[in-house]
Amino acid sequence: MKGGIVYAHAPTSVLSRILALRIHLDDSTEYNGPLRVLPGTHRLGVLCDDEVAQVASEMSPVDCIVRRGGVLAMRPLIIHSSTKSRVDAPRRVLHIEYAASEVAGDGLELAVA
Repeated sequence: MKGGIVYAHAPTSVLSRILALRIHLDDSTEYNGPLRVLPGTHRLGVLCDDEVAQVASEMSPVDCIVRRGGVLAMRPLIIHSSTKSRVDAPRRVLHIEYAASEVAGDGLELAVA
C-alpha cells in the first residue's frame, strides 16, 4: 500500500535493466523544481522508505539542470525527487523507459503502454 493504493514493485533484477530517458521540453533550472538525485544509489537495489531516508540523510543531492531539448539518462532505481517550483515556469519532460526485455521472469511481464 502506498497512499492508500495497492501497487507492486518490480524486483531489483528487472529495475536494474531499465534505462529512462527524460527529454526536456522546457528548461530545467534551479528555480522550477529540477530532478534531484543521490548519485550511485541505483546500485543499492529496491529500498524501503526507512532505508531511503537513511541514505538521504547521509548524502547531498545533486540537481539535474537540463536545457530545453536536452536529454537526461537515468536508472529508475536511483533515489530521486524534485522540489516544488519557486517560479511560474513550466517544467515539462517526456519520460521514456527502455527495458532489456518485456519478460521479467517467474511468470512476470512488464506492462507496456
